[in-house]
Amino acid sequence: MRRESLALALLLALLMPAPAQDSATQLKPFGRGSWHELTKAHAGRPTIVHFWGVTCGPCKVELPQLGAFMKDNPGIDMVTVSADFVPNLPEATRAMLERSGLSLAENWIFDGFADRLRFEIDPTWQGDIPRTLLITREGEMTTIEGSAEMADLAKWSERQLAPRK
Repeated sequence: MRRESLALALLLALLMPAPAQDSATQLKPFGRGSWHELTKAHAGRPTIVHFWGVTCGPCKVELPQLGAFMKDNPGIDMVTVSADFVPNLPEATRAMLERSGLSLAENWIFDGFADRLRFEIDPTWQGDIPRTLLITREGEMTTIEGSAEMADLAKWSERQLAPRK
């Protein structure tokens, strides 16, 4: 009788929906027009936009480094975009951002046809991640394909935050 009760309790636990978790990490859906919205919102401010994914091995190493960078460089806007090939991973995305210290960054997640979204950002982008865009106050963009070197980001940040001459 005990074994049957335990089995029934386990079955009910598996069938019950998980309780909704209140997460501090907000994920904005990144759809058509989001790139324009994002760049317009950050116009005139130095901004790092980091494209990454839950299933990306190098991203798992780089995200905590970006979290530390964001903490040490509050004058730089930090934006992350989960551009994973595997869709519908919002909970895993939130968990990785929170563990990495990026829950307070502006966080987006691809919502729609990924090829079209990538084309809107950069027509030559084939989908490789990680990918980081450094956007100056003047709107000039530099693309880093693959993992970014934190020392390079620090140098870029210093130049961006230096008083204008």
